[in-house]
Amino acid sequence: MSIVSVSQANENIKKILIFGDSLTAGYGLEQEDAFPAKLERSLKLMGKSVKIISSSVSGDTSSGGNNRILWALSDKPDVVILELGANDGLRGIEPKVTYYNLYSIMEKLRRNNIKVLIAGMLAPPNLGKEYGKEFNRIYTRLSNEFNSQLYPFFLDGVVNKPHLNQPDGIHPNEAGVEEIIKRMLPMVINLIN
Repeated sequence: MSIVSVSQANENIKKILIFGDSLTAGYGLEQEDAFPAKLERSLKLMGKSVKIISSSVSGDTSSGGNNRILWALSDKPDVVILELGANDGLRGIEPKVTYYNLYSIMEKLRRNNIKVLIAGMLAPPNLGKEYGKEFNRIYTRLSNEFNSQLYPFFLDGVVNKPHLNQPDGIHPNEAGVEEIIKRMLPMVINLIN
Protein backbone atom coordinates (compact mmCIF):
# COMPACT_ATOMS: atom_id res chain seq x y z
CA MET A 1 0.00 0.00 0.00
CA SER A 2 1.41 3.39 -0.94
CA ILE A 3 1.75 6.32 1.43
CA VAL A 4 -1.02 8.12 -0.47
CA SER A 5 -3.46 5.21 -0.04
CA VAL A 6 -2.64 4.91 3.67
CA SER A 7 -3.32 8.62 4.13
CA GLN A 8 -6.56 8.36 2.12
CA ALA A 9 -7.62 5.35 4.20
CA ASN A 10 -6.97 7.32 7.39
CA GLU A 11 -9.04 10.23 6.05
CA ASN A 12 -12.01 7.90 5.55
CA ILE A 13 -11.98 6.66 9.14
CA LYS A 14 -14.86 8.20 11.09
CA LYS A 15 -13.88 9.23 14.59
CA ILE A 16 -16.64 8.81 17.15
CA LEU A 17 -16.20 10.41 20.56
CA ILE A 18 -18.12 8.79 23.40
CA PHE A 19 -18.64 11.61 25.89
CA GLY A 20 -20.40 10.51 29.03
CA ASP A 21 -20.31 9.12 32.54
CA SER A 22 -19.90 5.68 34.13
CA LEU A 23 -22.59 4.17 31.88
CA THR A 24 -20.38 4.67 28.83
CA ALA A 25 -17.04 4.50 30.68
CA GLY A 26 -17.73 0.86 31.50
CA TYR A 27 -17.87 1.07 35.28
CA GLY A 28 -17.38 -2.42 36.73
CA LEU A 29 -16.47 -3.95 33.37
CA GLU A 30 -13.25 -4.93 31.66
CA GLN A 31 -12.30 -2.34 29.05
CA GLU A 32 -13.03 -4.74 26.17
CA ASP A 33 -16.57 -5.31 27.53
CA ALA A 34 -17.40 -1.62 27.94
CA PHE A 35 -19.63 0.39 25.60
CA PRO A 36 -16.82 2.07 23.57
CA ALA A 37 -14.95 -1.15 22.74
CA LYS A 38 -18.11 -3.13 21.98
CA LEU A 39 -19.52 -0.35 19.79
CA GLU A 40 -16.27 -0.16 17.82
CA ARG A 41 -16.23 -3.94 17.34
CA SER A 42 -19.87 -3.97 16.22
CA LEU A 43 -19.30 -1.21 13.67
CA LYS A 44 -16.12 -2.81 12.31
CA LEU A 45 -17.90 -6.17 11.94
CA MET A 46 -20.36 -4.30 9.71
CA GLY A 47 -17.47 -3.05 7.58
CA LYS A 48 -17.44 0.49 8.95
CA SER A 49 -14.11 2.34 9.18
CA VAL A 50 -14.31 3.85 12.63
CA LYS A 51 -12.17 4.81 15.56
CA ILE A 52 -13.92 5.14 18.91
CA ILE A 53 -12.48 7.66 21.34
CA SER A 54 -13.67 7.17 24.90
CA SER A 55 -13.93 10.33 26.96
CA SER A 56 -16.33 9.16 29.64
CA VAL A 57 -15.71 9.79 33.32
CA SER A 58 -17.43 7.80 36.05
CA GLY A 59 -19.43 10.08 38.32
CA ASP A 60 -19.39 12.96 35.85
CA THR A 61 -22.25 15.45 35.73
CA SER A 62 -23.32 17.77 32.94
CA SER A 63 -21.31 20.51 34.66
CA GLY A 64 -18.14 18.42 34.63
CA GLY A 65 -18.76 17.55 30.99
CA ASN A 66 -19.25 21.19 30.08
CA ASN A 67 -15.90 22.00 31.71
CA ARG A 68 -14.00 19.34 29.76
CA ILE A 69 -15.70 19.20 26.35
CA LEU A 70 -13.22 21.42 24.51
CA TRP A 71 -10.31 19.32 25.74
CA ALA A 72 -12.12 16.18 24.57
CA LEU A 73 -12.47 17.65 21.08
CA SER A 74 -8.69 17.73 20.57
CA ASP A 75 -8.97 14.39 18.71
CA LYS A 76 -11.24 16.13 16.17
CA PRO A 77 -14.16 13.67 16.17
CA ASP A 78 -16.67 13.52 13.31
CA VAL A 79 -19.46 12.36 15.61
CA VAL A 80 -20.12 12.64 19.35
CA ILE A 81 -22.38 10.37 21.34
CA LEU A 82 -23.37 12.60 24.25
CA GLU A 83 -24.46 10.60 27.29
CA LEU A 84 -24.58 12.85 30.35
CA GLY A 85 -27.18 13.74 32.95
CA ALA A 86 -27.69 10.49 34.86
CA ASN A 87 -25.60 11.72 37.79
CA ASP A 88 -27.38 15.08 37.71
CA GLY A 89 -30.64 13.20 38.21
CA LEU A 90 -29.24 10.98 40.94
CA ARG A 91 -28.00 14.08 42.79
CA GLY A 92 -31.24 15.99 42.30
CA ILE A 93 -29.53 18.82 40.41
CA GLU A 94 -32.07 21.32 39.12
CA PRO A 95 -33.13 20.30 35.59
CA LYS A 96 -32.59 23.85 34.32
CA VAL A 97 -28.92 23.59 35.39
CA THR A 98 -28.55 20.25 33.59
CA TYR A 99 -30.25 21.72 30.52
CA TYR A 100 -27.95 24.77 30.54
CA ASN A 101 -24.81 22.62 30.77
CA LEU A 102 -25.92 20.25 28.02
CA TYR A 103 -26.99 23.20 25.87
CA SER A 104 -23.52 24.70 26.31
CA ILE A 105 -21.90 21.40 25.28
CA MET A 106 -24.17 21.16 22.23
CA GLU A 107 -23.34 24.74 21.24
CA LYS A 108 -19.62 23.95 21.35
CA LEU A 109 -20.18 20.86 19.21
CA ARG A 110 -22.24 22.86 16.71
CA ARG A 111 -19.50 25.50 16.43
CA ASN A 112 -17.10 22.67 15.54
CA ASN A 113 -19.50 21.19 12.94
CA ILE A 114 -19.73 17.87 14.79
CA LYS A 115 -22.70 15.57 14.37
CA VAL A 116 -24.26 14.51 17.67
CA LEU A 117 -26.31 11.59 18.87
CA ILE A 118 -27.89 12.62 22.16
CA ALA A 119 -28.33 9.64 24.48
CA GLY A 120 -31.10 10.67 26.84
CA MET A 121 -31.75 9.76 30.44
CA LEU A 122 -34.85 9.59 32.62
CA ALA A 123 -35.09 11.07 36.10
CA PRO A 124 -35.16 8.68 39.05
CA PRO A 125 -38.82 8.29 40.10
CA ASN A 126 -38.06 9.05 43.76
CA LEU A 127 -37.48 12.73 42.91
CA GLY A 128 -41.17 13.30 42.24
CA LYS A 129 -43.38 13.88 39.23
CA GLU A 130 -42.62 17.57 38.76
CA TYR A 131 -38.85 17.04 38.81
CA GLY A 132 -39.20 14.05 36.48
CA LYS A 133 -41.40 15.94 34.04
CA GLU A 134 -38.92 18.82 33.79
CA PHE A 135 -35.83 16.59 33.67
CA ASN A 136 -37.25 14.16 31.10
CA ARG A 137 -37.97 17.00 28.64
CA ILE A 138 -34.33 18.12 28.51
CA TYR A 139 -33.14 15.70 25.83
CA THR A 140 -36.06 16.10 23.43
CA ARG A 141 -35.76 19.86 23.76
CA LEU A 142 -32.02 19.78 22.95
CA SER A 143 -32.58 17.43 20.04
CA ASN A 144 -35.16 19.80 18.57
CA GLU A 145 -33.13 22.95 19.21
CA PHE A 146 -29.97 21.54 17.64
CA ASN A 147 -31.61 19.32 15.03
CA SER A 148 -29.69 16.34 16.43
CA GLN A 149 -30.58 12.69 16.57
CA LEU A 150 -32.00 11.52 19.88
CA TYR A 151 -31.79 8.08 21.42
CA PRO A 152 -34.42 8.86 24.07
CA PHE A 153 -33.23 6.65 26.95
CA PHE A 154 -29.71 5.23 27.06
CA LEU A 155 -30.76 2.33 29.31
CA ASP A 156 -33.80 1.39 27.20
CA GLY A 157 -34.33 -2.36 27.32
CA VAL A 158 -31.85 -2.75 30.17
CA VAL A 159 -33.25 -0.87 33.17
CA ASN A 160 -35.00 -3.03 35.79
CA LYS A 161 -33.72 -6.23 34.18
CA PRO A 162 -31.38 -7.86 36.72
CA HIS A 163 -29.83 -10.21 34.14
CA LEU A 164 -28.66 -7.16 32.12
CA ASN A 165 -27.28 -5.18 35.07
CA GLN A 166 -24.46 -5.41 37.54
CA PRO A 167 -25.38 -6.14 41.18
CA ASP A 168 -25.80 -2.39 41.85
CA GLY A 169 -28.87 -2.39 39.59
CA ILE A 170 -27.67 0.80 37.89
CA HIS A 171 -24.79 -0.08 35.58
CA PRO A 172 -25.25 -2.48 32.67
CA ASN A 173 -23.26 -5.69 32.64
CA GLU A 174 -21.66 -7.09 29.48
CA ALA A 175 -25.00 -8.43 28.19
CA GLY A 176 -26.64 -5.10 29.03
CA VAL A 177 -24.05 -3.20 27.01
CA GLU A 178 -24.70 -5.53 24.06
CA GLU A 179 -28.45 -4.81 24.33
CA ILE A 180 -27.86 -1.04 24.35
CA ILE A 181 -25.60 -1.28 21.30
CA LYS A 182 -28.08 -3.48 19.43
CA ARG A 183 -30.78 -0.88 19.96
CA MET A 184 -28.62 2.20 19.30
CA LEU A 185 -26.57 0.87 16.37
CA PRO A 186 -28.95 1.95 13.55
CA MET A 187 -28.77 5.56 14.73
CA VAL A 188 -24.97 5.49 14.97
CA ILE A 189 -24.71 4.02 11.45
CA ASN A 190 -27.02 6.74 10.15
CA LEU A 191 -24.72 9.42 11.58
CA ILE A 192 -21.51 8.02 10.10
CA ASN A 193 -22.89 7.28 6.63
